[in-house]
Amino acid sequence: MWESVAAPVVGLLAAVAGVAPAPTPSPAVNFAPVLTSTPFGALPGQRVTHTVTISGTGVLTATRVTFTTTADLDDVTVRAEPGECTTSPRTVVCDLGDLSLGATAGAPPRITVSGRVRPGAPPGAVVRNRVTVTSVESATTGAPVASNAYLIPGPTRPPTDPPLESPPVAAGAPPSGSARVPAIVAVVLAAAAAVGTLLLTRRRRRHQPPTHRV
Repeated sequence: MWESVAAPVVGLLAAVAGVAPAPTPSPAVNFAPVLTSTPFGALPGQRVTHTVTISGTGVLTATRVTFTTTADLDDVTVRAEPGECTTSPRTVVCDLGDLSLGATAGAPPRITVSGRVRPGAPPGAVVRNRVTVTSVESATTGAPVASNAYLIPGPTRPPTDPPLESPPVAAGAPPSGSARVPAIVAVVLAAAAAVGTLLLTRRRRRHQPPTHRV
């Protein structure tokens, strides 16, 4: 009887002993890059500084920050805290390793990219700056992105009023100003002729002898 009971009990204990404890879930990771460009809207030939920080909570593994721009930068200098970077006129890649983010982790990671915008960009060209952060954790959550953009201005001209259009003139017709002069002269001559005729008539009546009626 005991043998029949002991066998199932032994099997149950063996099954319980073989069950591994459930793993403790890792804390959630929430992070995002922040990009600032100073001065914003830098013109060709002007020096600009791009600053990248990573804010959030949690632990990032094998963190990599990639900065790209559509405007070539000359004399590029980069500083990463922490990490190491490689540079080119349009791309900066920084490997920061494992990062601990949060209120107790100290200052957030920071990358500073400085350079002079290469002259030659045409007016109206779009300058787009973009930052991407990848890590082991972003393989499931997606890589967060930060960006900004502006247009390179060109020379501007003050607006001018359109030229005034003169009314159309019929073929063969004299200009309006010259047409008024002969009309005025004709009126003056006609008035002078009428006054002269009236004066001549009065003089003739004065010199004629009076007539006597019988």
